Amino acid sequence: MKQKIKISLLALISVCCGFNQAQATAQDVFPDGTPIPDWFRQNKPVELLALGKQYRITDYDVLNDSTKIQTNQIQKVINRAHREGGGVVIIPEGTFLSGSLFFKPNTHLHIETGGVLKGSDDISDFPIVMTRIEGQTLKYFAALVNADSVDGFTISGKGTINGNGLRYWKAFWLRREFNPNCTNMDEMRPRLVYISNSKDVQLSGVSLINSPFWTIHLYRCENVKLLNLYIYSPYQPVKAPSTDAVDIDASSNVLIKNCYMSVNDDAVALKGGKGTYADKDKNNGGNRNIIIEDCTYGFCHSALTCGSESIHNRNVLFRRCTVNQAQRILWLKMRPDTPQNYEYILVEDITGSANTFIDINPWTQFFDLKGHDGPLLSYASHITMRNIKVNCNTIFNVKKSDQYVLSGFTFENLDITANKNPQIRTDFIDGFMLDNVKINGEIIDTGNPEDVTPEYFQSTKQTN
Repeated sequence: MKQKIKISLLALISVCCGFNQAQATAQDVFPDGTPIPDWFRQNKPVELLALGKQYRITDYDVLNDSTKIQTNQIQKVINRAHREGGGVVIIPEGTFLSGSLFFKPNTHLHIETGGVLKGSDDISDFPIVMTRIEGQTLKYFAALVNADSVDGFTISGKGTINGNGLRYWKAFWLRREFNPNCTNMDEMRPRLVYISNSKDVQLSGVSLINSPFWTIHLYRCENVKLLNLYIYSPYQPVKAPSTDAVDIDASSNVLIKNCYMSVNDDAVALKGGKGTYADKDKNNGGNRNIIIEDCTYGFCHSALTCGSESIHNRNVLFRRCTVNQAQRILWLKMRPDTPQNYEYILVEDITGSANTFIDINPWTQFFDLKGHDGPLLSYASHITMRNIKVNCNTIFNVKKSDQYVLSGFTFENLDITANKNPQIRTDFIDGFMLDNVKINGEIIDTGNPEDVTPEYFQSTKQTN
């Protein structure tokens, strides 16, 4: 009898576990309801021994000398690893100064503890190549670390890639002072890491600091994992302009997990193209299936940004993160010269502080309608922000505009302290749902969607 009871209990436990597992799996979906593949949950950093033969650069005539440019010597090690069937190029303890390096199929980069790959501050050490920058395919300077069509490429270790950006930053601000219309590309600067046309990429463990321009740029990549990275550039005393932490450009299936990001621009920015015919250009593309989770943010212009060069983003999940000193949590940049569609974006389980909770406005910096009579129509829909507790100055910096259509917004389970502007506008967004939204300690009770204005909060306080 006891054996039967035991078997029955085991069967019941098995059924319950199976139900809970199925339920958990059913809940782990992208914002549009499609299941999140198990690939996103397999997050073990690459093992050094699995990368093949090791090529320690100091064994191949590369000196531990932080004052000597050794681009050619390090590139020879990469070329040798490729020629001999592949392997991992190891940067040992010490500082090694270099210009652009180009990794090849079956080669990897590993930086040991105390090892530093440091970028040259002389732009002539970075060749002009056909590349991708600011939503355009054109000739521009190569990055410090480049990998094109290198499936399976990895960067790993506990060391540092240091962009050595101070000289570039100072030159940019000096040029901007001389010419206020100076664009990002007018001052010649390399990016830190550029990976393009590659699948099954992983960056894990390393620190990426002081980039002269964008820090990590992914273009036309698929199945990319950024794990346990430290990404930093300063916003004082010299601001590091346009040093985005991660730019995702026409890519799919990207995971950013357990990373620290603090930069003087957007932390994670979704790119893809710009211009009046951006959606017709074969070099452009949308971003799909992007997950940013379990990360910590320091200062940045925005934790998550769509734009400013972006045409289509779908299934973006930003969750379980702590945000400190961000200027914005979510920023949708709406270009008047580009047809854009931002859809199925979910921001959930966020804590911390930001200047602005959500920002949606026409993007007025450096655009060109190229003869069109007026702005091109764009869309943002199925935008959900839920289970969030933050302090901010402004909740809802969203402007009504004939340039775009906003629909299907949901604010749910929010606890927000707004120090300056607690206003939420619902009148110009089709299908705006507010559910259990607490602002400055007061639950918003809107009934039917209407404006929630500062006067609303004032009247609520007087009633209470």
